[in-house]
Formats: sequence, C-alpha cells, structure tokens
Amino acid sequence: MNFFLETLRFIVLFVYYLLESLVFLVVPVRKKNVSGEIVLITGAGSGVGRHLAIKFAGLGATVVLWDINQETLNCTVKVARENGTGRVHSYVCDCGKRQDIYRVADQVKKEVGDVSILINNAGIVIGKRFLDSPDSLVEKTMEVNTMAHFWTYKAFIPAMIAANRGHLVSIASCAGLCGISKLSDYCASKFAAVGFAESIDFEMRILRKTGVKTTIVCPFAMNTGMFDGIKSKWPRLFPVLDPEYVAERIINAVRQNQEMLVVPRILYILCFLKSFLPVKASVLTLDYFGGLDIMATFKGRPKKE
Repeated sequence: MNFFLETLRFIVLFVYYLLESLVFLVVPVRKKNVSGEIVLITGAGSGVGRHLAIKFAGLGATVVLWDINQETLNCTVKVARENGTGRVHSYVCDCGKRQDIYRVADQVKKEVGDVSILINNAGIVIGKRFLDSPDSLVEKTMEVNTMAHFWTYKAFIPAMIAANRGHLVSIASCAGLCGISKLSDYCASKFAAVGFAESIDFEMRILRKTGVKTTIVCPFAMNTGMFDGIKSKWPRLFPVLDPEYVAERIINAVRQNQEMLVVPRILYILCFLKSFLPVKASVLTLDYFGGLDIMATFKGRPKKE
C-alpha cells in the first residue's frame, strides 16, 4: 500500500473511531451476558475482590476465588453463595509464588474448566520511602502485583486463544500512571502491570484473536484497609473510593468490553495534562491536588492481616 492510500485509510479510521467513542458516551454499549462464564478472581478474600465475586455470582457466573488467607476466603465464599446464583469455588493460592500459581491453575482447569474471564486483583503495598523498604518486601511487591499477571496469563490464555474468546482484566492503579512518593515499588509494579496488559492486547490484535478482550483498571485509593490512613486533599474531586462502587464499575467495563477504566473520571484529565506539560508544571499540579505527599499519613493494614 502506497503512502497516499495508507494515510487516507488512517485518517478515515481515526475520525471514525473518534466519532464512535463520542456516540458511545451518549448511547451505552449493550452489555454482554456473563451467565455461565468461568470467572477467576485473585485476591478475592477481601476488598474489591470480594465485591467482584459477589456481583459476578449474582449475574450467574461460575466464580473461582483465589486468596492466600483461608479465613477471609471462606467469608467471601459464604457471602457469594448467599447472594449469587452461580457456582462458587475457592482455592488457597500464594500469588507471589509462580509454582503455586501453576499448581492451582492446573487444579482449576481439571475441577472447574477453562477460565473465560481472568481478573488479576491481588496486590500488596509497603508504603515506605525507597531506602526504608526491605529488599524482601520490594521483591514480594513485584511478585504479587506484576509477575503473578505473567503466570496467570500463561496458565489461562492458551485456552482463550484457541477458542478466540475470553476477557483479561488487570486491576492496576492510578499509581500505575503517575509516580508517587513512598510508593516507588508499588508504582513500578503497577506501571508494569499496565504495560504488560497493553502489550498482550496488542498481541491479540496482531494474532487476530479479537474475541479475547482486555480491560485495564486504574482506580484511586479505596477504603479496603490496604491504604488506611491516607487523606485526600480535595475529597470531592478525589474521594477515597468505596470498593463496591469500583467493583460495579469494573463489571460494567467488562460487560461493555471497555479497554481502559480510570476512576474517578477527573484522572483522565490529569493524565492528559501530564502527557504534554513541563515537568515542573506537572509536579505543581500534582502538589495542588494533594498527590505529591498523599502517603504522609499512611498506616496500611495491621500486620496480622
């Protein structure tokens, strides 16, 4: 294809996709049915993972729940079964260990079937300055928040590719879009999760496996206990999010095949500004909105959790 034809094709498709996105802002995309789908959720013992389990079960999906904590996992299973119509399966799995992921993944495929919706939600945070962060915890952050995505994808994506059908959901963070003080390892892990998910999406497009969808989720801090203590400078603009609300937004994004979900919406604007503002202006903007030292009052979960 010569330069003129390829340029013309680019312009036509570019304008079409822009108009399409504007139409979908007014006319919502029809939601796909998830009844009967096998949905695997990591980190399902608490927080947004628990709410996702309950809501997917309520929609008739078969939910497969992973967590490292048997007690909290049992609680999620109980509530999901009480409030849902779908089957509920649970497995104790340490998402920081590759061999544990592969072992439990094989067990799931034998006992439940091929996963059609994979939600990588498990995550940890240290919340210390870089030089105060123990090496072992930095490694654990990368293993759980990033490398677990590699191993779960390797375990479950082959069946999706073979069927040209499935959905990959990466629960990242707004910290995967902007660096934050006292979150160097966490930001690095979430930046990596975003980049990994985008790369897999591009691979699916090149392989013409358009039936395998990808959704990247980048929320602000949630009141799950993971970020206990942090305070928003402007809570009306940047509220500490309710995990049930975020779970509802995630499910809507999955059912509408939305590629990127950022919560709250004002973060879209800040990401756009960051893309072209001078560094000093970006830092000033971040400071104005209270993001420069938002971890100053961070406490996190008690050690027993």
